[in-house]
Amino acid sequence: MSYAQLFSALCLTVSALWCGSGLVYILVGQGVLQPTEMKSALVPGLAAFTLALLIIGSATIIAKKVVLVLIAVGISLACAHQIASLSAAGFGPSATAANYLIVCLVGVYFGCGRLLSTLTHGKVEPPGTGLKRKAELTTQQNQGCSDAVSVGLVMNLLSASVLACPLLGVVPQLSTGHVPWLWTAGVFQLGMCVIFYRAIDTLAATFYGFTALLKFAEGYSVLLSFYSVQPFSPVPFPVVFAVLFFILALFSCQKNLLEGLYQLFFAAYCIAIAAQPQGFFQRGTQGVQAAIFVVSAIMLLITTFNMVSTTMIPTGQGCFKALVARMQGLTLRAHDKELHTPHLGYSKYADAEVLGHACSVLAAFAITATVGDRNPLLVLILPWVVVAGGALQLLCGSVAFARGKTFESTVFILYGMMWTVWGLTRYGGLYGETRGFNVAVGIISFMLFNCLVTAAALFLNVAWFAYALTFQLILISFLLDAVGALPYGYDIGVTIIFGLVSFYCFLAHIFNSTFQSPQIPLGKPLVKLSGVGGGAGVCPHVPARKATSVRQIA
Repeated sequence: MSYAQLFSALCLTVSALWCGSGLVYILVGQGVLQPTEMKSALVPGLAAFTLALLIIGSATIIAKKVVLVLIAVGISLACAHQIASLSAAGFGPSATAANYLIVCLVGVYFGCGRLLSTLTHGKVEPPGTGLKRKAELTTQQNQGCSDAVSVGLVMNLLSASVLACPLLGVVPQLSTGHVPWLWTAGVFQLGMCVIFYRAIDTLAATFYGFTALLKFAEGYSVLLSFYSVQPFSPVPFPVVFAVLFFILALFSCQKNLLEGLYQLFFAAYCIAIAAQPQGFFQRGTQGVQAAIFVVSAIMLLITTFNMVSTTMIPTGQGCFKALVARMQGLTLRAHDKELHTPHLGYSKYADAEVLGHACSVLAAFAITATVGDRNPLLVLILPWVVVAGGALQLLCGSVAFARGKTFESTVFILYGMMWTVWGLTRYGGLYGETRGFNVAVGIISFMLFNCLVTAAALFLNVAWFAYALTFQLILISFLLDAVGALPYGYDIGVTIIFGLVSFYCFLAHIFNSTFQSPQIPLGKPLVKLSGVGGGAGVCPHVPARKATSVRQIA
């Protein structure tokens, strides 16, 4: 039974609950929210955590972990009673307090039990307070990241609950009080993204990077309602996002069919955003989120059940492999350690280039929309540019740096900084009325540095050279906008060029990491010098005390 995974999933879920609800109470204390708005602000999040903790609690019952059962079910009932007390004035908070008291007593019992076990060197160990032995923990570590998957699903459940509640009439409309829940989900999913890279699961990391981006954009749109602004959602970005989700869903079927089908719901969600100009505030998108809420709950139930039970619920695992085996000319890549062997050092992260190039696609097509003389906050561009092009690319650059990939980390960090700084400046309204050469000096420095990156890409491959060269066109767009000389239609042209190059790189990396043959070509180095291997060599990692290591190096 996976005690450690259940425990970590429960702790992270409860942590998200305290984070979201705590921020809501802070907003009330600071006067941003009125006390009368507490119900509409708290109920969607509490409802999601009530269901999530109940599902996790049912899994702990199957695993026969009494302490975890009492904690999960106790907090779930406390959330349910708090919803009742917010909805009905006559329903007091005593039931909520009683459930939290039970959880506190269980926590004290477990803590005292562990302390007593430590003091007596394991001779006295109260029931239910024992920890797993080292051998059992090692076995659990090899079972995958089911706990991270569970937490990611809970965050999807949370955001879906927030967006679906206005459609169901639970709350009158989306308001500032819902932003803490949405951004809490986004932050936790970014954390899950890093954990999946650590677990060498590129597809899951990419998926939760995408969903984190959606959470931040949803929270940003709702936050603008505080200033009586409802941003207009341009069509190109969500359409491209839907295509990326669809491709990711297809390749995720190699893990299991259920995961691929689940990701298709997010492709449908992006299509719903593209179909309606007000995006997250329209009934169509909220209806899709209601469906995502139901599917996320089912996925959470299946994931937690399979985590603790010897009888597994079928998820379609192996169907993709069987289908590929029947196709001539396609050879599925084996999941070996050599694929993610670091170029330098002993990093334990997977390649993040799939997410990095996907974020370039998204950031490029986000600026396709023309702002013109309008307030830039009226057009939904800022979160796509700053989070996708900025934060996520910085994350990918950090992972690449940890893997010893100097060029890739330099590119992603440079481009991430550019999208963050100039995305905020251009689409956050920081320009004001100022235009001129003094504003453009910063972007000129980025252009000069990108010239060095483009020159370095000559020694790597054609794809990276085209990627760096076409990004120079994006920088020229920001330069022309800074001096007030941007011609109409220039953004559309250059974003399509850079977006297509980035999309090719994204497709090539996700395809080549899945299939052994054929391979989508990335091209050879355009310039070769003596002693320069085009980045193809990988530093061998061998034990220092074995004679076979010398032979392997030789």
